Amino acid sequence: MNCSKTDKLFERAEELRQKSHYRKSLALLRNALKSYVSSKSLEGVTNCQLSIGDVHRMIGDFDSAEQSYFAALTTGRKSDDKVTIADAQLNIGLSLRGKGDWRNALQMSKDALTFYRKIKDFQAVAFALWAIAGTLRIKGDITKAIATYKESLEIFESLGMKSSTGYCLCGLGGTSRIAGLFKNSLNYYATANTLFSGIRDKFGTAYSHCGMGNAFRMLGEYDKALTSFKRASAIYRKIGDRVSYSYTIWSVGTTYKMLGNYPKARGYFRSAQTLFRKTKDPRGLIYCRLGLGEIAIIEGKRSLAKKYIGESAANARRYGFMVEQCHAKMLSSYFSGKLKTDCYRRLGLRLHFSEAPFNIP
Repeated sequence: MNCSKTDKLFERAEELRQKSHYRKSLALLRNALKSYVSSKSLEGVTNCQLSIGDVHRMIGDFDSAEQSYFAALTTGRKSDDKVTIADAQLNIGLSLRGKGDWRNALQMSKDALTFYRKIKDFQAVAFALWAIAGTLRIKGDITKAIATYKESLEIFESLGMKSSTGYCLCGLGGTSRIAGLFKNSLNYYATANTLFSGIRDKFGTAYSHCGMGNAFRMLGEYDKALTSFKRASAIYRKIGDRVSYSYTIWSVGTTYKMLGNYPKARGYFRSAQTLFRKTKDPRGLIYCRLGLGEIAIIEGKRSLAKKYIGESAANARRYGFMVEQCHAKMLSSYFSGKLKTDCYRRLGLRLHFSEAPFNIP
């Protein structure tokens, strides 16, 4: 296959990836990679390696994504391509973040950001800021995450990049929810949903539907929440995104918990837990354990509640997830008979809890 045909194959694969046809895109990218390797086109090789990593990351296979990004990093170093090296480092960071390693993810993202600012690549700067904001959210530094998302959003808007603008709005929606700013969260997600629907971005549309569902849930509008989750789930199942689908399933479980349907909530938490194990997401597993532990408290199953909450607290400490540590402490104090919520205030979060079931954001 000559270079021109390979380039067209790669372009078609990228079109499919942008349309969220991940499996089809991956097959074409692998064929293009073989051709670029045969023709010794290092630029083509690195482009394919980065894109293959992107597809794996989008469907929740973070180990394969990391492997592909490291391959791109190696290729970039062979040709001393500093841009490719920075791109690979940033994306390795996103893969590490997906597995809960926010510390190394944050460092790699910051290193890439420094390089992008040096060469004045504003699109890359905005993307790196978006990545850093999401990592700060996982860490639990919510105030700084919101500020960083806004900085990224301003650049993407100035560049007229609609899709990227939408993802920043979703990031702000999710982080605002954790901060306790539920109306702000709904506004961000609704704006993103309109934007994504207009440009026919399937993943973004699903992401914003799920976010709107969680905002509705926090505002006590449970019927609207379940409708939004149903819309998101249908798209996630179709495109094969296990990561986002897992969090949607957890959200549905939490909604049923708030409605007092504990058997149904428990079923959704267990389904989400199975998916989180497959994607190796420790944070998602913590949320499922917290949900199962809370149901056990409500049902008077004290030994089971203690087990789930204890595991959640230990893993939240292990990974340094500050918000999840607060959730575990809150549930543990409730289990002990004296509810304590001062942990949230120390993180600058406007979250208020009084009685189970607790509407954890």
